[in-house]
Amino acid sequence: MISVKDLPPPDNIYPIRRALLSVFDKTGIVPFAEKLHEHGVELVSTGGTAKALTAAGLPVVAVEDLTGYPEILGGRVKTLHPAVHGGLLSRRADPEDARELERHGLKEIDLVVVNLYPFSSATESAATDDATAVENIDIGGPTMLRAAAKNFFYVTTVCQPDEYDHVLGLLDAHQGGIPLAERRRLATQVFAHTAAYDSAVASWLEQQEASQTLRLHVPLAEVLRYGENPHQAAKLHGDPAALFDILHGKALSFNNLLDVSAALFLIDEFADALPTVAILKHTNPCGVASAPALAEAYDGAFATDRQSPFGGIVVVNRSLDMATAERIDAVFTEIIIAPGFEDGVLPFLMQKKNRRLLRQKAAARTDGAPDIRSVAGGLLVQDRDPVLDGAESFRDGLTVVTRRQPTDAEWRDLDFAWRVAKHVKSNAIVYAGDGRTLGIGAGQMSRIDASEIAVAKSRKSELDLRGSVVASDAFFPFADGLLEAAHHGVTAAIQPGGSIRDDDVIAAADTHDIAMVFTGKRHFRH
Repeated sequence: MISVKDLPPPDNIYPIRRALLSVFDKTGIVPFAEKLHEHGVELVSTGGTAKALTAAGLPVVAVEDLTGYPEILGGRVKTLHPAVHGGLLSRRADPEDARELERHGLKEIDLVVVNLYPFSSATESAATDDATAVENIDIGGPTMLRAAAKNFFYVTTVCQPDEYDHVLGLLDAHQGGIPLAERRRLATQVFAHTAAYDSAVASWLEQQEASQTLRLHVPLAEVLRYGENPHQAAKLHGDPAALFDILHGKALSFNNLLDVSAALFLIDEFADALPTVAILKHTNPCGVASAPALAEAYDGAFATDRQSPFGGIVVVNRSLDMATAERIDAVFTEIIIAPGFEDGVLPFLMQKKNRRLLRQKAAARTDGAPDIRSVAGGLLVQDRDPVLDGAESFRDGLTVVTRRQPTDAEWRDLDFAWRVAKHVKSNAIVYAGDGRTLGIGAGQMSRIDASEIAVAKSRKSELDLRGSVVASDAFFPFADGLLEAAHHGVTAAIQPGGSIRDDDVIAAADTHDIAMVFTGKRHFRH
């Protein structure tokens, strides 16, 4: 047995002379194999991969010729053989391993390129039957990857097509070999990948069990400077680059990322709306508005609260134009998020070094990921609160509980206010009118306190609440909250309903000629 002193040095580069390629996702495999062939690498392959390479005119050794045994059981058994795994696991520094390979007529395999059956995508539909799911559990692929990755001192593994160009670049730079540091990195990727794969299978098998285990395999994206406070260490796990690009400014902090997440989830509500601007501070919207032009929407959002936007976040649902950018630039804004930037806007905004500029690439709720929060003693896991239906179907399922029906204008403002309220910390009260917020009360211990703060905000901004609507993220427990709104001239209200005093609240609304809508669904943001 070899000892530590016999292991290759850190700068060791083993040449790639023989490669085994067996991939389900054949993206890029032919040009990758062509480059390997140009480097003089012998290609061994299986099934569909071998056919694709042969069709491209490449010389390929079929795995059954390597093993001397045909694929059996419908392809379930083809690479589980000493001719494969002996070549993967032999230690180049161990003379006895070399003698054993020679005695049995086996050859070393220096590179394994494998990606796995798509188990997760095959089972994402509830209609997938057990037989289909089981056939998408890969056995040979993970086994080869793990064997080769275990032997990373000598063998290179590739389990993702996006590594092909990098590996080819290494071969060009190192005369047909791969440095040990890269072999270790790729092996790490393999074990993380196969662990996540096994976790997906285990989770599927547990679906019918009363007790399930939460398995998280979320790659490290970045080590942050610190956490919520400077004395707390922090890391970011996941793939935020799938949602946005950072075009300018310093790396996002822990608190920045919380704010950006809140902004992206909020603007999702207005994907199909008029040009919309939301200004947030500490994950709460302090002003939101929709208007025919983005600059007009910014003016409406900013007018809700002229003080809080300092050092806040602005997110928009249209490409940012110069007129809006100039308005934003007049106030120190820490982060600006837009799906695009019109000509000249980026250079203009980049003049301030302390500002971050983000381009949103995808909606925040496209991946179906759950909402996970840590609590004392464990984790809470829930489905994310989905985006509300579009404006054309907003009224479906809602109930008008008062004598008076909302007018069309009130319906539009109720829709707007309800979308904003679901992104305000509970207890949440939002006053709105003409497609803009007029007062927001967030995170209070009582709903009447939230209403009073919203009113105080509107007064401070010299906004008139007469003719506005009010949204409450949960039911009014007493009529006092609605009476407070009526006192300030509100003409319509939207709330979930469900209080034991609903009749009192409805009676108060009728007395003051307020049209009130029950949604039957609350939107706590605890």
